[in-house]
Amino acid sequence: MTDQNPRPERRGVRRLFARTSWPEARFLADVLRTETVGGALLLFGAVIALVWANSPWGDSYAELGRWVPWSGGAAWHLDLDLAHWAADGLLAIFFFVVGLELKREFVAGELRDPRRAALPVVAAVGGMVIPALIFVGVNVAGGGDGLRGWAIPTATDIAFALAVLAVIGAYLPQGLRAFLLTLAVVDDLLAITIIAIFYTDDFNLLPLLGALVPIALFGLLVQRRRTWWWALIPLAAVAWTLVHSSGVHATVAGVLLGFTVPVLAGKGGGDGRRPMPGLAEHLERVWRPISAGFAVPVFAFFAAGVSLRGADLGAVVTDPIVLGVVLGLVVGKCVGIVGSTWLLARFTRASLDEDITWSDLLGVSFLAGIGFTVSLLIGELAFGSDAIEGDNVKAAVLAGSLISALLATVVLRQRNKVYRAIALKEQVDLNQDGVPDVYQKPGG
Repeated sequence: MTDQNPRPERRGVRRLFARTSWPEARFLADVLRTETVGGALLLFGAVIALVWANSPWGDSYAELGRWVPWSGGAAWHLDLDLAHWAADGLLAIFFFVVGLELKREFVAGELRDPRRAALPVVAAVGGMVIPALIFVGVNVAGGGDGLRGWAIPTATDIAFALAVLAVIGAYLPQGLRAFLLTLAVVDDLLAITIIAIFYTDDFNLLPLLGALVPIALFGLLVQRRRTWWWALIPLAAVAWTLVHSSGVHATVAGVLLGFTVPVLAGKGGGDGRRPMPGLAEHLERVWRPISAGFAVPVFAFFAAGVSLRGADLGAVVTDPIVLGVVLGLVVGKCVGIVGSTWLLARFTRASLDEDITWSDLLGVSFLAGIGFTVSLLIGELAFGSDAIEGDNVKAAVLAGSLISALLATVVLRQRNKVYRAIALKEQVDLNQDGVPDVYQKPGG
């Protein structure tokens, strides 16, 4: 490494991005593999949507998204078109996995220790506050008409970000990957809170109270380790329907259901001492591939299809909403995450782990500017009824995410070369024959 020398351990000094335990590392590896594939599928769905929406058959893409498969569900507000079924229905699966992930992190993961949780929490808050302030500042200067979209640039798309990281950073330290994943989990929690508080229309208390009944029954079954699909899935569907009818965004139901699932493993086996896998981890392994491989890519397909045919590109790039979103994702995320981490290290006894540099953190902060899935969702909630502003938001999220990904690639590819050289040198030192296998990655 060229910009940081190894530092001796000092009593009382806490290392940021320190290596995780082996069980945590193994679980992290499984998550990374699933999310990396999911990120590739997400990108594939978005590209198809963009090509179709801007093709001569673009009208058929719009008509597909507006098709209502069940017009008889008006009484329960279920007369949704396909685009809204993807945003409200399929994303509930995504947020159920987020709920499982959140509870696991707070009970048995990195966030159970307040000292270890401080960094991703502070970084996530900084990475949401600064983009929001940038968006508000740009839009106040531009007249203030788009202020209701202030939360759009605050989100990080973990699947997309991890997919980019997997392609460009095979040799980067594990601590960076764990940090990005944990930061995104906290980011999702804050985004869910924002959606529930600031983007709830026509609130109706009675259905929301009614939703507590199926959620409680769901929780009772999973607490007793009763994983009957024929009971859990109907209960989850009823809870989703009631939350949706209450006016609260229906994806919140997925998070609440995820919170009811127990995390800690019990005892099993004939001697009663063999550990059983935690139910939250088990359900996460079952549902994460469905979320990453189907739910999120389908949502991306319906949400990313912005048509630029006949659009005034000059007006688009000067729109305060577009500028606020792009600057929030590209500049705000970077400044918020790096700045909050620097402040934490400056005013506490914490310091970067000796294997990690501030250049690494800069690259990861650019990755956090990829705000695809939840940013598009918040954009639909804020400007869904306005076709022009809605399309501008989609274009801004796509542009901001692309710029962030490119900047992260430039920084992290260079850092990856440094870590690759270090890894090859270590292989030479460890090779008893003195002949390195230059084609073998660490651990491979």
